[in-house]
Amino acid sequence: MSDAASPAGADAASRPYVVPCRTLPAAAPFHWLRAGWHDLRRAPGLSLAYGVAIALLSATVSALAWWLGRFALLALLLSGFVFVAPLLAVGLYSVSRDLEAGRQPLLRRSFALAGRVVGQAGVFALLLLVILLVWSRAGMMLYALIPVPEGDYVALAELLAIGSAVGALFAALTFATAVFSLPMIADRGVDMITACVSSVHAVLRNKRAALVWGGLIVALTALGFATLLIGLAVIMPWLAYAAWHGYRATLDASSWPVLD
Repeated sequence: MSDAASPAGADAASRPYVVPCRTLPAAAPFHWLRAGWHDLRRAPGLSLAYGVAIALLSATVSALAWWLGRFALLALLLSGFVFVAPLLAVGLYSVSRDLEAGRQPLLRRSFALAGRVVGQAGVFALLLLVILLVWSRAGMMLYALIPVPEGDYVALAELLAIGSAVGALFAALTFATAVFSLPMIADRGVDMITACVSSVHAVLRNKRAALVWGGLIVALTALGFATLLIGLAVIMPWLAYAAWHGYRATLDASSWPVLD
């Protein structure tokens, strides 16, 4: 019997190409943060273990980037970080997923879930890496195409304005692609392309809430860096748990199978 004739194939054929999304109020991200903080308090040990690992990894990447300063080496460094980061995020989503299901979160279960979605996370990492490399090359082209004579502050201001606009475009694309897609692949049997397209669609349908959520992520991450990365040990798990609740509140993925 072919896939199309089987029940699973029939279910897949009847699914929409984009995961349906709900319309959210602008203040919705504050509710996600509250729910994420509740998860953090319910699983402090596991949260801190992940948080410390993320803080140490961030410190290592920052230190090496500062010392090396070469594009090729920095690109190689970012490549490794980009491939590890989605798996750490999936591990944290597993904590909120277990708490929501009434289970005790366990590190081995987090690792098992990360192992199950490693292929999809790899696709996402490749996509993110391409965006980062194009972003970096775009910045180099701006410096080449817009020369700034020494002492010409008007030209410098123009370069900074254009560079900021281009950077904001790439940052918005990265945010829209990632914000709901990673939590979804940690919860449902969905391919990464569908998850990313659905994430972008949900962001476009909820621009005000997405803008608030993006601002909160930037503010809290900046706070983590301002504390010499120590605060990231708490902030990153908190944001991951909040992102999980944001996904659950935004996307209706009931047509896709739940991951065991």
